[in-house]
Amino acid sequence: MAKKKVEEKIKLDSLKELSEKIEAFNEERDWDQFHSPANLAKSISIEANELLECFQWSDDNYDINDVKEELADVLSYCIQMATKLDLDIREIVLEKLEKTAKKYPVEKAKGVSTKYDKL
Repeated sequence: MAKKKVEEKIKLDSLKELSEKIEAFNEERDWDQFHSPANLAKSISIEANELLECFQWSDDNYDINDVKEELADVLSYCIQMATKLDLDIREIVLEKLEKTAKKYPVEKAKGVSTKYDKL
């Protein structure tokens, strides 16, 4: 059990470190002034669409380096938004997983993509 706690802390510390690196990067450039929650939400959407563009013409034929760059942009903006709104990323993701698990119980949802209200 102690090993699991250590692994959990390492993951949490890694996310905190990543958040701090992004924050320092933005502070060095004085970009925080442009990062309102609304602007960050717009940026997340824009970058998510650029990620989607990587798969525009083929589900199988894509450039992994382009995917990595666009995914990094999406994640960076998501982390910045959580920081701006003083949200704990781990906590909000776990809360959402718990909520989604109730909507999609394994015995009904396993192996199907049916929306929860149609299960």
